Amino acid sequence: MGSQEPHKQGGFRGFLRRLTTSQEELEATELQQDLDRHGATPIVSCGGRRRFCVTGTLRTVTLRPRGGAPALEAELYDGSDVIDLVWLGRRKIAGIEPGRMLLAEGLVSLQDGRKVMFNPRYELRPAGGA
Repeated sequence: MGSQEPHKQGGFRGFLRRLTTSQEELEATELQQDLDRHGATPIVSCGGRRRFCVTGTLRTVTLRPRGGAPALEAELYDGSDVIDLVWLGRRKIAGIEPGRMLLAEGLVSLQDGRKVMFNPRYELRPAGGA
């Protein structure tokens, strides 16, 4: 009979896999596991004009005016794809910085071929993804 525990890659085979896998691939795998923990949708599966909950790591954060008003833009990566989070009328938000783990919820739209979420509700996550 099979074990009820999920298979863990350990021993020599797991060691070799970690040695030959790029840091980006390891990060993507870790972020994908975080999706399940938080009940989030993979960004690659998010379509336009629907509400989604996504989670991942902020790669970049920039101030980019839109229509003459300030807008804080952040690129969120979850291991499957990226989405731009845009807070209109904001120059800075405490904790919104590159490398930060974040859970965001809002309406996804497409703009110039990129997925965008305007003024999302968000929750800052601890660095370890816990």
